[in-house]
Formats: sequence, C-alpha cells, structure tokens
Amino acid sequence: MKNLLFLGLMICFFSSCIEKIDTKALANTKWELSELPGMTLPSTSKATLNIADSLKIGGKSFCNSYGGQGEIIDNKLALKNIFGTKMFCQDTDAAERSYLQALNQVDNAKIVDGKLHLLAANKTLLVFTKVN
Repeated sequence: MKNLLFLGLMICFFSSCIEKIDTKALANTKWELSELPGMTLPSTSKATLNIADSLKIGGKSFCNSYGGQGEIIDNKLALKNIFGTKMFCQDTDAAERSYLQALNQVDNAKIVDGKLHLLAANKTLLVFTKVN
C-alpha cells in the first residue's frame, strides 16, 4: 500500500512538470528567426513569424509571404495549412525551403529565456527572438 501511495505521488509530481504551451504568451506576438539549426541564415533578408490572438500565423519566409493556422492539441502547438506565395529568390531559396519544411513539421513549442523554440518530436527546428 505504501508503494502505491508513493507511486501515485511520483506520478502527480512528474505530470505537473509536463510543459504546457501558454496560448496567451503567444497571442498577438511577432518573432524574427534567429536560428535554423544546421543552416546559416541569409544576411540579405529575414524570416518572421506573426501569431494572432486566434493562433493564425503569418510572416515572411525570407523572400515570400506565408500564412497558416496554429492549433493546440494535447497542450502542444501544431501548425497546419501553411500556404505561401511562390516567387523565386535565388539568394534565399535553400533557406526558404528549409524554413517552410520546418514549419510544416512543428508539433510543439516552448519559450525559453524569451526565445520561441518550435519543435518536432522534442527536437528544435526553429528558434525565434521576440520583436517589440
């Protein structure tokens, strides 16, 4: 009986440590891409992420504009229905394709030290710095 009580307390403790995304912290925010792991960011243009209060997303993917919808599923942020314009910009093409591919894989997010980390299977795909 004592072991069951201990096990129950441990489960409660660890479940309280599960990270939950705070939609209020994301609503009506603007972010600028600061890291795309494995790639050097172009110096000629920037990628941005704007999140509206309804979790609609949009921004610049270096060359093109894009949009989509964020959803909270099981306390995790997923990005859905991402669309964008189709201009070709040679200088930023590789970074843009990597950026959009990463956005389509996002299944969670967390904010650490004021930076927004977009994740897939707990691996950081994109890191953004908040824009005032």
